[in-house]
Amino acid sequence: MEISLKEKKLLGINGLGRIGKLTLWYHLQSRCFEGIVINVGREVGKSLDDVIHTISTDSTYGTLDHFLHGFSGKKCQITVIDATDGMLDVDGFPVKILRKERLPRNIGWAREGVQTVVDCTGKFLDPTIPADDPKGSLRGHLEAGARNVIASAPFKIKDKSYKDSGEYPTLIYGINHLDFRPHLHHVVSAASCTTTGLAHMMKPLLEDVETKRILTASMSTVHAATNTQSVLDAVPSTGTSDLRKNRSVFNNIILSSTGAGKALEMVLPQIANIGFMADSVRIPTNTVSLISLNITFDSRVDERGEPVISGAYINDLYRRATRGSQQGLLHFSEKQNVSSDLMGFPAAVVIEGHETHTRTGFLPLPAALLHSLGIKEDRDVNLPVTHAKIFGWYDNEFGSYVRCLGKLTEHIETTTR
Repeated sequence: MEISLKEKKLLGINGLGRIGKLTLWYHLQSRCFEGIVINVGREVGKSLDDVIHTISTDSTYGTLDHFLHGFSGKKCQITVIDATDGMLDVDGFPVKILRKERLPRNIGWAREGVQTVVDCTGKFLDPTIPADDPKGSLRGHLEAGARNVIASAPFKIKDKSYKDSGEYPTLIYGINHLDFRPHLHHVVSAASCTTTGLAHMMKPLLEDVETKRILTASMSTVHAATNTQSVLDAVPSTGTSDLRKNRSVFNNIILSSTGAGKALEMVLPQIANIGFMADSVRIPTNTVSLISLNITFDSRVDERGEPVISGAYINDLYRRATRGSQQGLLHFSEKQNVSSDLMGFPAAVVIEGHETHTRTGFLPLPAALLHSLGIKEDRDVNLPVTHAKIFGWYDNEFGSYVRCLGKLTEHIETTTR
């Protein structure tokens, strides 16, 4: 059997970690591309068979057989076409494994015929670093022949002069992916898993006439473990400031930080006017995380004196959003879910409607205070303020993040051609 990648629409993936492998799985299912070239950058195990073992098994989602064919009993056939060249046939889909170059500029995407690359290494996060930097750079993919580069993590741009340039956008599918401009945006970020879920929770609230008047907002993500954590307690590296990251992921609930609040401003600019706080609590599960969103609204009451914003109002808002622009991305559930119920679930976020709660209080504004502000009012005023608590599940690996990343990748490829 011979497989040629010439004249095919190919996707490049740099890195074969959690997101890299699951990105391969997504595109094996989607088939928007006609072939995939994966750069591992080194030999894996003792032979190409060990690469096959890596891409065909997963401790979280099971085997590639089950992923592609369910429990029908059908097997995913993986055949080595050329062991030296790293060419595989995966269920009739050509996949090539590159095992030599670590630096993006040396990978040779032009030689492979790849124009769109997803960098899943998590190593190269500043798009302003020159392509020839000795430690590697996202721009190196461009020098190697790629036309578009998508980082599967938030950017960390040190040069603040690029902040408002618009050259390096953060894009989330279903939120602002239509902002992509093929002639300007050659290196983009697909944000993080938490920012993706949070953005889809916030979008309906910011678009509604009642709930867009937000006074304060905060969120905590109860987050599954990741490979950045230690399996067992370890000695911190030189200069480490957060000692908790070196504690065993198996045995602890670990307080951590998240940049989701700041990143949210990049995809929903209205957030910049809100005092948004965000934090993370790491727990010893393998995937599926939970956003606990707390928002205080400048509210109002109806003619009967009842608060307009209620739990029912917010839930109905989310129900409508599932039929609008977020259809297929935002899911509303009235079930009593636990995290394993959402493993692999195909949605950016699942609203746990059963647990949406609000409470309205009244902020007293004495007439004297109003007079001091130049407001002519002879009686005290009670200003209604509504606090809401909303929960959203998201499969931080495949179901939410990789799926949105895959759809963004397909949009960028289609828009550019």
